[in-house]
Amino acid sequence: MAGTTAPWASQKAYRTYRSAYGPKYKIQPNIGGWTIKATTKLGLTLAGFGASAGFFALFFFGEVPIVRKDILSKVPFIGERFIREIPASDNPF
Repeated sequence: MAGTTAPWASQKAYRTYRSAYGPKYKIQPNIGGWTIKATTKLGLTLAGFGASAGFFALFFFGEVPIVRKDILSKVPFIGERFIREIPASDNPF
């Protein structure tokens, strides 16, 4: 019984056969099924939605005095547009 091996012994690892005439393919590296291309596409989409939501929220709350004073008045070139001063005739004191 010199040519037989025990059933519990590990078998030799064989490489998968690849034909020289078949398609050349590589498996894309991924993490949890997310490839670099898919992650980049998702990141750019989320960045676009986040930027537009932030822009909307900033100008939606633009009439709130603290937002106008602390954020919008400090934007270069257009900050002067958001500075509002009360005329002396409207001041009750």
